[in-house]
Parts: sequence; C-alpha cells; structure tokens
Amino acid sequence: MSKEQLQLALWVSQPILQAIIAVVVYRRRLHKDFPVFFSYTVAQIAIFAVEYPVSRWGSEGVYFYVFWIAAAADVVFAFQIIHEVFVDIFRPYPALKDLGTALFKWAALVMILVSAVLMSVSPGWDSPVIECILVVQRCIRVVQCGLVLFLLAFCKNLGVSWRRQSFGIAIGFGVISGVELLGLALYSGSHLHGMLTNLVNMGGYSCGLAVWLSYSVLNRRSAAVPILVPQRWDQALTDLRPQTETESLIPMFEHMVDQAFSKVQGSRV
Repeated sequence: MSKEQLQLALWVSQPILQAIIAVVVYRRRLHKDFPVFFSYTVAQIAIFAVEYPVSRWGSEGVYFYVFWIAAAADVVFAFQIIHEVFVDIFRPYPALKDLGTALFKWAALVMILVSAVLMSVSPGWDSPVIECILVVQRCIRVVQCGLVLFLLAFCKNLGVSWRRQSFGIAIGFGVISGVELLGLALYSGSHLHGMLTNLVNMGGYSCGLAVWLSYSVLNRRSAAVPILVPQRWDQALTDLRPQTETESLIPMFEHMVDQAFSKVQGSRV
C-alpha cells in the first residue's frame, strides 16, 4: 500500500469511527454531560462530508477555504471541550468550577489578543488569518497536553477516576495533541517530509478516536464523589464570596482583580 492510499484509508476511516462514537455517546446518554464533545464529533462527520468531495473533485481554491474554515471551527470546539472537561471534574465543587470558568475566559481573551497582535505586526504574511489560526491551534494543543498532565498529577486529590468519561476525552485529545506537536517539531527540524507528517498526524488522530470509543463503550454516566482536600479548597473560595452572591463566584474574582489594579494604580500616584 502506498503512502497516498494509506493516508486516504486513514482519512475515510475516521468519520466511520466518529459516527460509532456519536451513536454510543447518544445511546448511553453521555451527550447530556458532554454536549460540546458530542457536537464536535457530529461536526467532524459533517466536515468530512463536505471536505472529502471538494478535495477529490473540487478546485484547489475551494478546498483551501473549506480546510481552513474547518480548522478554525476545530480550534473553537477544542477550547470549549477543554472547559467542558474541567467543569465535569469540578462539578462537586461549585467554587472551583467558577474559578476554572473565569480562568478559561481570560485564557480565551489572551489567545484572541495574541492573534490580533500577530495580524497587525506581520503585514508581510501571505495569509495572516491562517497564521493566527495555526498559532492558536498550537497553543490549544499545548493546553490539551497540559490538561492530561494535570489529571494524571491530581486525579487522586480530586477524586477523578481514570475510568471517567472526562478522563478519556482528555487522554484522547492528549494523544492527538502530543503526536501533532511531535510531528510539527520533526517537520520543522527536517526529519519528516510533508506526506509522512500528515500520516503521523492522522495516525495519532485515529488513536485518539480509539481511546474515545473505548471509554464511550466501557463507561456510563457516574456522579463524582467529593474528596476532602478539594472540599477545603472549595470552602475557602466560598468563604471569600460576599454574602449577597449566591449563584456564581465569577463576579467575585473579577472584583478581586479590579481591587488589585486599583491598589497598584494608587501606589503609583
């Protein structure tokens, strides 16, 4: 089998695996806990249904736009799925969950600002929007790998079993991200050429799909059991919340940031 045939076989097999994952997730009602992940899986099937015929029988210009629009959508989905996994992990701890939500909002803002700066200071790029998509995509891949390391390091402290669906989603993205970052590093060092890099990335993505399918088949919805140490963290954050706040801690965190900035400005005057 030639490299082109192997690449085509991997590409065609991926939406089949994704369709099976979507069916299993829906039948086991896991889509209620992970709606973004379920939407991402269905969206990838729809993207393939458009991208494949365009790549085979369409013009290169049309395929160019389809490919990068799909890449931009993948960036949005990936960031939201990271947030969804964190929300599931911290579900028993409302204060920690609000803190994670606030941090993700700030992280999203930083990524947008970085992209805007890159577009403004690099007018010589042929396609600055594409370069920004690539930068944000690689940042998200690093965050996904960091998420896996975080779960491996703190799963016992947080009471997160490696059998949980959220753990499987994180592991799958960690495999995909790790292989992709490794492939990019080898390609940048001229150790891999374009075709082989694509094969490595597609192979890594297929391995990630296999992880998601395994977890979807073997796991059912389960409630997380609060653990003593995270309960203490959650209680400490809850104690910082003003008595008038009853629903979310996000305004409290924003208020703390505003106070810090006002103190810094006051000290300069």
